Amino acid sequence: MTDKTDAAPAPKKGKGLLIKLLGALVLIGAGGGATYAVVQSGMLGNAKSASQSEDHPKLVRKGEDDPYAPKGEGKEGANAADIEGEGGSEYRTSYYNFVEDFTSNLKNSSALIQINIACSTRRDGRVLLWLQKHELAIRSEILIVLADTPEEDVLTPEGKERLQKRLTETINRVLTKTEGFGGVDAVHFKSFLVQ
Repeated sequence: MTDKTDAAPAPKKGKGLLIKLLGALVLIGAGGGATYAVVQSGMLGNAKSASQSEDHPKLVRKGEDDPYAPKGEGKEGANAADIEGEGGSEYRTSYYNFVEDFTSNLKNSSALIQINIACSTRRDGRVLLWLQKHELAIRSEILIVLADTPEEDVLTPEGKERLQKRLTETINRVLTKTEGFGGVDAVHFKSFLVQ
């Protein structure tokens, strides 16, 4: 007869299963990490490389050439756009004019607002091109902002300044959604009528 204490202990089945599970998890994690690295590098999928994602419109200093300047801003002789003052901002300011007026009712009011606006940017001409390209979407969002503006907000200088800031944020939001970057510094009223 053998003594039970001399017999070798039976291996536990749970230990081998645990090692196999841990090995599988390590392999899955390594495969997922490698896939993420390949996608982020741009070798697979639609991910942009780091240089592409940071290729936003740049600030343009006064006197510098803008490689993205709209075609109408060519260097054919001296015009008002070519002559810049030495003081003030070190960056050139360009404007985009919305040709058509914006007309909307005001929030909880029978009054109407009619405005004509322009946008300013100190960045390169891509911002101006994007404003033109996405004018329809921008107009739609501006009309929503105007319809959500109470009449008392458009009757004071402070309220008009708040409206300018809201319009700037709205335009930049549309440009960021469509192009990945805003770039509009301010909205300016060319005409402003409440009736």
